[in-house]
Amino acid sequence: MLYIRLQPGAEVKAKPGSMVAMDATVKIKGKMKFSMKKMITGGEMSESIFTGPGEVMISPETWGDIVPIHLDGRSPWRVGKDAYLACTPGITRTSKAQGVGAALFSGEGLFVHNVVGAGVMWVTSLGAIFSRTLQPGEQWIVDNGHLVAWTANYKVERVDAGGFFSSSHTDEGLVCRFTGPGIVYIQTRNPETLGAWIREQVPSDS
Repeated sequence: MLYIRLQPGAEVKAKPGSMVAMDATVKIKGKMKFSMKKMITGGEMSESIFTGPGEVMISPETWGDIVPIHLDGRSPWRVGKDAYLACTPGITRTSKAQGVGAALFSGEGLFVHNVVGAGVMWVTSLGAIFSRTLQPGEQWIVDNGHLVAWTANYKVERVDAGGFFSSSHTDEGLVCRFTGPGIVYIQTRNPETLGAWIREQVPSDS
């Protein structure tokens, strides 16, 4: 759970429906962010804005880590559609269209969050979060269902997976190859694989 202590007049923006509890002194309002793109893709249409003084408790839908990422105002971030949780007012979040190949095979759909500005953004995961900083020219291959946030460029390609990767997409040998410089945050659990495992544990009616 994310605990934020707001000074008088200070604000934090959060994913709609993420508030667990807050002090009675905190004010909350919703902001509509309407666009045809969000209507087509089913993206978020609003955000919750909390204004201090007081403490706010925020939690994601699933169990996992919550990690702060400090944005310097220079490097844009890409964030998976389910990984964004909250941010400070100096940060702007919009939907970013991926290429068709990345949309189909990166595990993140047609749009991801494009995050720019200066301040702090909190991302969440399914399971634990691990980060890696890539040096210029350094490459790292990531199973698509484990992406959280990244600044490094990547491309989707086919490899001889041999069943080592967990996502159904990578059963066909499709992975994300990141190339530095940049930072990549990944999660230890793959939602698609976890869902399949849970279904296997549920007794059938027959």
